[in-house]
Amino acid sequence: MRNRYLAPVLLLMMLPLSARAQVAPPDLSRQQPAVLEAFRLADQGKLSVQDTARIADHPLRGWVEATALRRTLGAASAADVRSALRRFDGQPAADWLREAWLLHLAKRGDWRGFRADYRPSTSLELRCAELSARVALGETDAAWVSDAQALWLTGTTLPASCDLPFKSLAAQGKLDAALRWQRIELAATEGQTGLIRFLAPGLPAAEAARARDYADFIDAPHARAVNWPRDNRSRNVAAEGLARLARRSPDAAQAQLDTLSKALGMDEAQRGKVLYQIALWTVASYLPGSSTRLEAVPAASYDERLHEWRVREAMNRRDDASAVRALEAMPSAQRNDPRWQYYEARLRERLGQADQARALYRQSAGTATFHGFLAADRLGQPYTLCPLEPSQDAALRRRVASNPGLSRALELYAIDRPSQAIREWAALLKSLDAAERYVAIEFAQASGWHDRAVFTIGTAPDDLRHYSLRFPLHHETTLRRESRKNAIDPAWVAAQTRAESAFMPRARSPANALGLMQLLPSTAAMTAKRLGIPYGGASSLYDPDTNLVLGIAHLRHELDQHGGIAYQAIAAYNAGPAPVMRWNRDRPGFDPDFWIETVTYKETRDYVARVLAFSVIYDWRLDGDAVPVSERLLGRTVAKAARRPFACPLPSQGTNPP
Repeated sequence: MRNRYLAPVLLLMMLPLSARAQVAPPDLSRQQPAVLEAFRLADQGKLSVQDTARIADHPLRGWVEATALRRTLGAASAADVRSALRRFDGQPAADWLREAWLLHLAKRGDWRGFRADYRPSTSLELRCAELSARVALGETDAAWVSDAQALWLTGTTLPASCDLPFKSLAAQGKLDAALRWQRIELAATEGQTGLIRFLAPGLPAAEAARARDYADFIDAPHARAVNWPRDNRSRNVAAEGLARLARRSPDAAQAQLDTLSKALGMDEAQRGKVLYQIALWTVASYLPGSSTRLEAVPAASYDERLHEWRVREAMNRRDDASAVRALEAMPSAQRNDPRWQYYEARLRERLGQADQARALYRQSAGTATFHGFLAADRLGQPYTLCPLEPSQDAALRRRVASNPGLSRALELYAIDRPSQAIREWAALLKSLDAAERYVAIEFAQASGWHDRAVFTIGTAPDDLRHYSLRFPLHHETTLRRESRKNAIDPAWVAAQTRAESAFMPRARSPANALGLMQLLPSTAAMTAKRLGIPYGGASSLYDPDTNLVLGIAHLRHELDQHGGIAYQAIAAYNAGPAPVMRWNRDRPGFDPDFWIETVTYKETRDYVARVLAFSVIYDWRLDGDAVPVSERLLGRTVAKAARRPFACPLPSQGTNPP
């Protein structure tokens, strides 16, 4: 089965893009200097007619003109702006210009012009401005009232441009106390206590005081709540406030719940909302009483998240029988997820229920997931992988390659205008079917835009089977060389890089982790010092070779710091060494798979599983077979004969991808 299905795919992957099909988007590299200069002038508001003429036939002309006009809206004539909107209508550049133009018209109070140029928008600021335009033009009919009331009913703060239409709505008597209370209740659900206090003055004095007391309670529950009216509004606010308190202090929320529940007559759903949070924030740190608090949550208040924690809590106590009962209590769809099939198999195996365990392993092993790969290891069978590749149909590829939206998106990316490139890409995808989308992503990868598959390929089963798109592999020479130098499995390094940056060299996190392997500058500096090599500062981490040299050495350091145990090194790479030390202290002697699943940080728990699953896919890309995951997570490699082959099962067996 492997030879029949996988070998042709592997051969196809080994061919350069040009050999797969002699089709590619237009090469605009020769025109880049001219368009870069045009953008430079546009950004400065100095673009002239002559400058525009030099790029008259370039696909990015619309973006250049839109940039220049946005920069000079105060001085630009309405005729020039509207001319650009007409000429580039239907392009993201025109939509981008229209947004700025409409806000400019609203600021000037040119409501007639605003109405003429407005198009339906998801922008709250523009929607409110459009309501203001209708007020100014005397168009406050029943449809206007309905639109304004619909916009009013949100639990979050709205832009200042909404003040005028809401003032008009109130003047017409269409914003009564009932509508104000509706919005206050929505704000309470969102925890928007500042908004509640902002809305309160529009109510009668006694009701306003109660609204402010509600806000105070949500911020910090107080004893005055026992004197609130015994109505559903008070009960819902009490439940919200106590649920939020439970996230900070489960014990404090538990202490207040019984008193308030009796005083206000809270029903099971309202009590369940609080008990859910009390249990969740107790069990999330495996605090004493976790099991009791989980049992106290009504069945109707359970969701998938709490069901999972119920299993983990029993695992943490090494109570296999209770963990199985928690799995049996899951909804069938959740219980049949490969992850939980695997753990139910492991638990039943430990309980001596070998036949049931084997059946569950078989189900999980039919999926291309971390837990499916672990299950295959338990059974000693090949890994499931049923890859798909983008269409090689020449007509389809020509159609995609000639799409102007693709050309604009790729060229904007090439000249480092990422926000505009992403706008173009999003618009492009709306116009493509699935087969065209895969080809467009392939073209983006060939242009160095490696994360398009990661973020935009889709989530349908066939989308996820496009492994060569979803798992890019670049800078392979450096990756292999440095992996060999540091005695680290190259598939692991590739997986780590894919999880960190999707192979985007200029990736930067909110925490200022930089480049392919998302190194903090301080970590990079220490690693360079330890290696005895020069460090070129933070900016050098955007160089792929530099980043891989330092990143792989840092990964080796983490591996050494954790006794060569790979799954703990991966956890430390994500969460830092201190949490890993704590998890080892709290759960000594845990099997690796149970250790991973009982990690208290969701991000790290998922990260470790993701990296290990990705490593299997990169083994497929690099070598065509894989180090068994159960060996790799321990930091071990195996002889060629012991590597795991790949096979594609029958469709009915399932192939859930990672």
